[in-house]
Amino acid sequence: MAQQGNSVYDESQIQVLEGLEAVRKRPGMYIGSTSARGLHHLVWEIVDNSIDEALAGACTLIKVYVNTDGSVTVIDNGRGFPVGIHAKVGRPAVEVALTVLHAGGKFGGEGYKVSGGLHGVGASVVNALSEWLEVIVKRDGKIHQLRFTRGVPDYDLRVIGETDETGTSVSFKPDEQIFTETTDFIYETLEGRLRELAFLNGGLEITLEDLRTDRADAFRYDGGIASMVDYLNQQKDPLHEPPIFVTGEKDGIIAEVAVQYFDGYTRDHIYSFANNINTHEGGTHEAGFKSALTRVINDYARRNGMLKEADTNLTGDDVREGLTAVISVKIPDPQFEGQTKTKLGNSEVRGIVETMFNDRFASFLEENPATSRKIMDKCLTAARAREAARKARELTRRKSALEFSSLPGKLADCSSKDPSESEVFIVEGDSAGGSAKQGRDRHTQAILPLRGKILNVEKARLDKILSNNEIRNIITALGTGIGEDFEISKARYHKIVIMTDADVDGSHIRILLLTFFYRYMRELINEGYIYMAQPPLYKVSKGKTTRYCYNDKQLNEALEQMGKTGVNVQRYKGLGEMNADQLWDTTMDPNSRTLLKVTIENGQQAEVYFDRLMGEKVEPRRQFIEENAKYVRNLDI
Repeated sequence: MAQQGNSVYDESQIQVLEGLEAVRKRPGMYIGSTSARGLHHLVWEIVDNSIDEALAGACTLIKVYVNTDGSVTVIDNGRGFPVGIHAKVGRPAVEVALTVLHAGGKFGGEGYKVSGGLHGVGASVVNALSEWLEVIVKRDGKIHQLRFTRGVPDYDLRVIGETDETGTSVSFKPDEQIFTETTDFIYETLEGRLRELAFLNGGLEITLEDLRTDRADAFRYDGGIASMVDYLNQQKDPLHEPPIFVTGEKDGIIAEVAVQYFDGYTRDHIYSFANNINTHEGGTHEAGFKSALTRVINDYARRNGMLKEADTNLTGDDVREGLTAVISVKIPDPQFEGQTKTKLGNSEVRGIVETMFNDRFASFLEENPATSRKIMDKCLTAARAREAARKARELTRRKSALEFSSLPGKLADCSSKDPSESEVFIVEGDSAGGSAKQGRDRHTQAILPLRGKILNVEKARLDKILSNNEIRNIITALGTGIGEDFEISKARYHKIVIMTDADVDGSHIRILLLTFFYRYMRELINEGYIYMAQPPLYKVSKGKTTRYCYNDKQLNEALEQMGKTGVNVQRYKGLGEMNADQLWDTTMDPNSRTLLKVTIENGQQAEVYFDRLMGEKVEPRRQFIEENAKYVRNLDI
């Protein structure tokens, strides 16, 4: 027996967690976290079961309700969950699936040829992490009901009626003992994922209704992923319509690809999926598509005299500029890898996608010469711009090597050379930059002031972007390079904090910076390196007492506690109004500040919003402002 100090470590310390106890003890192992992301993951697990019924050809309608008590109900018209007695366990199959981990119809049986779930533990995990869960199954002419409290059955499976319908209804209420941060479902989060699932399963109808607000949507896209490309490009000017759609099947693997070029300069927007799972990190299906696209366009350009023998081939970046593509594969046995298990690893898939897209896309180009000419012209123009951008990047690299100590942006670097503890504040204006430099922790905090607003990169090619002084300073300060030179391992700071005024101009600068990072350094967002500072809106003083308030709710609470007589309220309109000590105490001190991490919850929705708010078209932007003006607070004019 090992003993150290007063602690005893022997056989009595070994715990055996039975049933669903392990899930409640360590929920993060099963749903990632108990934050809002993990909360919504519960819905995805139940919806995925219904989607699997659709993949099996047995379900055409899925209904999702957010109920007034905060619970969620998911109803489908599939075959209905099996209710017979499980031979091994001796309990009804539906009860086994909801109480035993890794019990389900997706582990090699004939129930599902393709399944969307990653781990096969979904239903039981949702049950374990819910205050209560109720399942109603319609099959074999009967309506069956079973209810659980924190994973434990309230009663045996019972028949409560007769029916000639089939399907499953699952209702659950997240347990506040587990989800201590929030149990409120966000409509937009549910809407985004359900729309995505409707795109990926053409012809399936999915409805969403929020009974808390009477908000509702219905999604059905008979065009499948081609409709998804249309949706993503709705704010753009496409070079050809409709999107090019190809599909094929080999060895039980179904592959679909939809592509459309648009008249823009931004990097490609490629979204890949395997069994409805968004493979954020790409994988073999995406690699096969990219390889085929580059080969087919180069072959066509050479055969038609657009590329001479002396010319170098068009690169992948050249042929993907202004491209939106969606790749979806359905695989009997998917193998996921990567940091977040969202990278497809099946080696056989690359060849299937590559061959299928190569043959069908080549045929399309031959059969549609007018569209082919537009695509070729765009790719050749991109190649010329790439050469100009290469020269601009060379200039940036020379500045980085030769002039780093005297950057025009006046970077005040930190002394630490360890990126994991270093952070840089991108600050609006010299005034705020001066306060930030004086108040910072010089060991770990660097300050980069901006002079005015940076270029809107949504409306410019990379060569023009790299001629913008402020953007060049940001690239040089961060050290990662940009475009084909980008290497996240070279990031000099693992926290990049956007710190702007709490007014209209500050908000504009913030969105310009976010647009730049989203379009050209998205890996920084994916890795969690981008943050937004949260400076206070108010300073409330009474006698020797001072409080800082970050929103109107905190202001009202402060006024109630301090009394309204003799109270001085200062509304900060700019960071420059705070002295160095105040800026440090409220916004920069790691022990007391609040930082907002920038994440991409829904890539498709983010794409649409960036296009709408920052793109060339004015009308969608005006419409957005008109629709959302009523939600604006504290607008400084």
